[in-house]
Amino acid sequence: MADDGVLIGFSDHAELLRLDRANRHGLVAGATGTGKTVTLQILAQGLSDAGVPVFAADVKGDLSGIAMAGAPNEKMLARAAGMGLTINPAAAPTVFWDLFGQDGHPIRATVSEMGPVLLSRMLELSDIQEGVLSVVFRAADEEGLLLLDLKDLQAALTFAADNAKSLSARYGAIAAATVATIQRKLLVLEDQGGANLFGEPALQLSDLMRTDGSGRGYVSILAGQRLISSPRLYATFLLWLLSELFEELPEVGDPEKPRLAFFFDEAHLLFRDAPRPLLEKVEQVVRLIRSKGVGVYFVTQNPADIPDTVLGQLGNRIQHALRAYTPVEQRGLKAASDSFRANPAFDTAEAIQGLGVGEALVSVLDEKGAPTVVQKTLVRPPASRLGPLTPSERAAVMAESPVRGLYDETKDRESAYEMLQKRAATAAAAAASVPQAPAGSPWGGEAPEREPARRAPARQRQGMGEAFAKSMLRTIGSQVGREIIRGVLGGIRRR
Repeated sequence: MADDGVLIGFSDHAELLRLDRANRHGLVAGATGTGKTVTLQILAQGLSDAGVPVFAADVKGDLSGIAMAGAPNEKMLARAAGMGLTINPAAAPTVFWDLFGQDGHPIRATVSEMGPVLLSRMLELSDIQEGVLSVVFRAADEEGLLLLDLKDLQAALTFAADNAKSLSARYGAIAAATVATIQRKLLVLEDQGGANLFGEPALQLSDLMRTDGSGRGYVSILAGQRLISSPRLYATFLLWLLSELFEELPEVGDPEKPRLAFFFDEAHLLFRDAPRPLLEKVEQVVRLIRSKGVGVYFVTQNPADIPDTVLGQLGNRIQHALRAYTPVEQRGLKAASDSFRANPAFDTAEAIQGLGVGEALVSVLDEKGAPTVVQKTLVRPPASRLGPLTPSERAAVMAESPVRGLYDETKDRESAYEMLQKRAATAAAAAASVPQAPAGSPWGGEAPEREPARRAPARQRQGMGEAFAKSMLRTIGSQVGREIIRGVLGGIRRR
């Protein structure tokens, strides 16, 4: 790493990612097997060495090698010598995370933090179903029912179905069949392992922004080998995390270096089949999060995977080889070549197709914030290990983790599920205390003399469903006037 930037490699000069421009976002693209993961590893470790914490998803497991010092082979040593470099093997301080809690510390969010908009995308709900889910969230907010995990959400949905008529009178039509559809999709999410994402202790963003004793930024790696098999879950979780950073971090303008670098691998999964309103929100977050000191780097096979409105905000670009055999691939190649500031020395489109493994076209932002002329670049060898860690090596890194013990055990405090269970038990007890119809009532026998003072109060004689509906629609005294502001992507803004 140079003093003012991260060394990517060499063209006819050193190609550096400037630290004071690293929050202007970037793109690492190229076909499978062309060296994207190695480039990501170089950027992540270079930023870490500069004191910048990094978050990256590891969908193949190869990035985990950043946690161990490298063992350069003859080919790597020869490449380094040709660049005038000396490889000094070193590991980056690393924290492993895993939504499933197997290959890293569990990483969780509460259902309320995720919010109805992102949860609807995760469940692939229709507009009508999303509207019903929003009603459930709103009613839970007003009643003080905490939605922490999926059983809380299932309990709230069951309540909504049982009291659809009363809730519809206030919020609009709620069909029990629509609620049932949402519940079935929640079961599918659970089968995919989604239940592991929701609960407490929820992730604290400060734990992604740590530095070690020597001032190096921790590299937080999300194990994605299993997660990527549920692409909606993967993309929605990362989008939620990005939105939380956007909401919680204060404005810092243009810092000397980023507060966090966020690498979004397999970025096409975020944009595939996304509705227009969601794309607009993603564009907004990417545009504005720069001033929070966060640099976002999309890693994907083809720049055409990224919408133009987002692609135009990615100032630092590293393009590995692309192949163009079909009309679709040729359009992608043209889009990739047109996105660079042309170099009169070569044709960009031809150069992209002729790149070898470990070679890339590079254009970064200069000191004035303008993109440099694209250059053919040899990417430097990494200082850390190429390839994945063994299970025992991963376990050893986790044993030394700064967040060891903070997230490993699930906490299940009283929330919507338990609260509604208590209400049901109370209502059942009240119903059981109502005297049975004696002989002489309308059902037969002689009626006893009236004893008004001993009759049960009218509220006790109400059915459970009616009592529950009125309770759900009434804001309890301790929370009168409370307003919860939903975040830009549907999460609740923490106070």
